[in-house]
Amino acid sequence: MASLKSYQKKFEASLKARISKQSPIGLYAPIDYLLALGGKRLRPVLVLMASDVFGGNQNKAMPAALTVEIFHNFTLMHDDIMDAAPLRRGATTVHHKWDLNTAILSGDVMLIQAYQSLEGFEDPLFGKLTRLLNTTAIEVCEGQQYDMDFETQEDVDQDSYLKMIRLKTAVLVGCSLKMGALIGGASDSDAQLLYDFGVLLGTAFQIQDDYLDTFGDSKSFGKHVGGDIIENKKTILYHQAMKNGNPEQQQELKAWFSKETSIEKSAQKIESVTLLFNETGAADGSKEMVVEYTQAAFQKLEGLKISQKGKALFKTLGLNLMQRKF
Repeated sequence: MASLKSYQKKFEASLKARISKQSPIGLYAPIDYLLALGGKRLRPVLVLMASDVFGGNQNKAMPAALTVEIFHNFTLMHDDIMDAAPLRRGATTVHHKWDLNTAILSGDVMLIQAYQSLEGFEDPLFGKLTRLLNTTAIEVCEGQQYDMDFETQEDVDQDSYLKMIRLKTAVLVGCSLKMGALIGGASDSDAQLLYDFGVLLGTAFQIQDDYLDTFGDSKSFGKHVGGDIIENKKTILYHQAMKNGNPEQQQELKAWFSKETSIEKSAQKIESVTLLFNETGAADGSKEMVVEYTQAAFQKLEGLKISQKGKALFKTLGLNLMQRKF
């Protein structure tokens, strides 16, 4: 079994090899541009790792690794349109660099390419992989719709929020692991256990992402701290504060999240809301949830019929993700 970095390096080489100057250039150039922006390549690494752990050939799993990465970037391209985002990974988003219609059409092609990359697999494996991607793709869209709905809903409970991040983020992590396991020859039960591990770990990662948006170091986190507060995003910190705070604290928090914030008052808002997150125990509660979901994920590994070395590799992955070392 290889290291996480070696899986990453191998995938990057394969991704680079598939980029070509296809025609019409106006359709394909935005796709190549977005895929070349980089990132951790977490999902394709998971495909390769899972296949390897179950004795599969990494080269055989590579088309599925490309599938999940292309699909993930398709969702990013369309998310950026919906969010009117100017930047992605520090670079101009596709709909700003080209135009809105180009971003929509190029995104559509990416979705088709994601499925097309699975065509080299034969049945019954092809059917299993395609059905898994079908289910995951619909769930990701459902998660995105919930996320958009929550922007205009005043009362959203914590369970609904956790369901949203499971659908929008975590299920694709589980899908990536399950694809790799199936390609590697895992039993359906082992593949499902690894899927469950991925969903729990993906949920823990998103909860930690919520926490770091307020309490992280902007240099190591890679984002502007306090962005979620300024945008009135009701992340896990908000839900923990509403759950544990007294009526006065709840009312103050609602007031801050019910209005747009001017540039002049943004620092004051971040400071006041951060104080509420600390006073209500939301900060500590969120960190505890990260640990709980991570430990629940590790419990799923115990039932896997793989070597202790394989289980240790998945645990290392989980710890590295939580510590932002990968």
